[in-house]
Amino acid sequence: MELIRGLHNLRPRHRGCVATIGAFDGVHRGHQAVIRHLLDKAQAYGLPAVVMVFEPLPREYLAPLKAPARLMSFREKFRALQALGVDRLLRIRFTDELRHKSAQSFVDDVLVDGLGVRYVVLGDDFRFGADRQGDVDFIKAEGERYGYEAEPTPTFTWQGERVSSTRIRKALAQADFALAEQLLSRPYSISGKVVYGRQLGRTLGFPTANMELHRLRSPLSGVYVVSVSGAGLVNAPAVANVGTRPTVNDSIKANLEVHLLDRECNLYGKHIEVTFRHKLRDEAKFDSVEQLREQIGRDIDRARQWLAAN
Repeated sequence: MELIRGLHNLRPRHRGCVATIGAFDGVHRGHQAVIRHLLDKAQAYGLPAVVMVFEPLPREYLAPLKAPARLMSFREKFRALQALGVDRLLRIRFTDELRHKSAQSFVDDVLVDGLGVRYVVLGDDFRFGADRQGDVDFIKAEGERYGYEAEPTPTFTWQGERVSSTRIRKALAQADFALAEQLLSRPYSISGKVVYGRQLGRTLGFPTANMELHRLRSPLSGVYVVSVSGAGLVNAPAVANVGTRPTVNDSIKANLEVHLLDRECNLYGKHIEVTFRHKLRDEAKFDSVEQLREQIGRDIDRARQWLAAN
């Protein structure tokens, strides 16, 4: 899959495509229905399938501390869309200029002049342009003027409710990983590169692999039973903490720390995937590092018990 980094990198060869626009956070089953629609039309037209996304997400840009937690990083989104068979991913930087761009200008500059779209696939709730003035009906009407077609993808439901990123965040907040898996069509996981931390876990006797989340907020917080794959590991059992480490850290930035059970290996600089299976407890602040050490020991014991039963 080709990554186009910004509108300024569009070239004449990129003109002529079937395209869709959206956040695609989580690339869940609803998004997958949109992508199937996109790929079907791309095949019918004999043209590349293009997905447009914004970075940062508009709500992150407008209200960083109030924006919903991301389900996935941009790298994870890229890999998920690539796996579905998308030909090109156009990453558009969300700025004040883009924020105030009218729906008409967006259609003119991006869809028509930039991409030369022949067909536009949309989610049925898609809105765009300054003050969210553009919608599916607007894009369809402009298509009649410019000679492209546009159709929404019907809402995808599961157990009578719409599948959405919001619904998945709620399931994760409630540690309902079975429901999250149904909505995503895969177990919920976070992947990334292991970085050097403060080595506190090793000092406490529980060495951890630390991973940056590459998002403003995490949809998870607490201590979990997880499995780890990548860097030679396949579903290795582990305990993970997602949070701000309040006992030893005053930061508001969330991190992911993973302690592998019954093994120790050097993961620094390597990419791993952490799949969440069961929540053990909420994150807590302890009065001393010694109390934290004791609690980690209890967490590991409970994790072993859960793994033995499941």
